[in-house]
Amino acid sequence: MEGQNQNMKILCLHGFRTSGKFLQKQISKWDPSLFLHHFQMDFPDGLFSAGGKSDIEGIFPPPYFEWFQFNKEFTEYTNLEECISHLCQYITHNGPFHGLLGFSQGATLGALLLGYKAQGKVLKEHPPFKMFVSISGSKFREPSICEVAYKDKINVKSVHFIGAKDWLKLPSEDLATAFHDPLIIRHPQGHTVPRLGRYLNARFCFAFSYAVLDSYF
Repeated sequence: MEGQNQNMKILCLHGFRTSGKFLQKQISKWDPSLFLHHFQMDFPDGLFSAGGKSDIEGIFPPPYFEWFQFNKEFTEYTNLEECISHLCQYITHNGPFHGLLGFSQGATLGALLLGYKAQGKVLKEHPPFKMFVSISGSKFREPSICEVAYKDKINVKSVHFIGAKDWLKLPSEDLATAFHDPLIIRHPQGHTVPRLGRYLNARFCFAFSYAVLDSYF
């Protein structure tokens, strides 16, 4: 069982125009026992260098990256197929992965991969993912993507952090509906990885522990 623990990995996908190192810093505010005792956390950088100003300039050092590009309405996407292909290759070469965690663009992309896998479009040889953590994620809006990725409820244990002041609050709630029996954890903050008080930490620990136990069966 100890050897199995060492092989349990979570792929962590950062937000738009940030980096894997920044996401690692963001979740460092959480209780490390949630992850370090059970998982290896992998924080890759996005496929493309940031094509514009980053919101974390002056807060966290560059370089900054993005997974794909999109229009203002989030209905048209550039380099999305290249991004999906890149991530599938990364997962195949560095996995298998037990689950996915993402913030903002990374969470949106992670949910898409899970939906595509459930429909047999990608990662056909990869074992089923056991869990998904979404922080400020959302759905894609292009109909041809939605008809595949969200065709059926995604049967992966999922935790969705939704901020009361987040500009993606409603899209985050909509993303949660794409999953079977999602656990929604609400917090009073905005578009950020929230600090977890005692109550929220207990709920998150319970969800994580359940996923860990499930991996043994």
